[in-house]
Amino acid sequence: MNVNRLERLVEFRHTLRGFLFFSEEAAAEEGIHAQQYQLMQVVFAATEPTIAYVAERMYLKHNSAVELVGRAVEEGLLLRKRDLIDARRVVLKLTPRGERILMRLVDRHLLELDRVGPQIKLALEKVMSK
Repeated sequence: MNVNRLERLVEFRHTLRGFLFFSEEAAAEEGIHAQQYQLMQVVFAATEPTIAYVAERMYLKHNSAVELVGRAVEEGLLLRKRDLIDARRVVLKLTPRGERILMRLVDRHLLELDRVGPQIKLALEKVMSK
């Protein structure tokens, strides 16, 4: 085992975890969970996102995605809409409230990445160099 590379991996994980901690805190300040923020990003970025698509993009089991979407709908972040062509198909859409929260969080995350991005990049480059 390469101890030096392990140490660099530990530092990369710590640096990345710092950004993820920021994300959790920022989401909490908006009254949502970090996973809901991730869900809203996936829904916003897709043309016609379905629960299956969300599960795939977020590495979730289908039933976990169903629960996550259900909570987001209950909290007024998302809408479920029946496909006009295939009524069995449900498409997800952000509510105006969900979109406002998403945009505020995106702005905050981009500012934070401007601040810590170089540190994350350097830590990754150190891990990748042999």
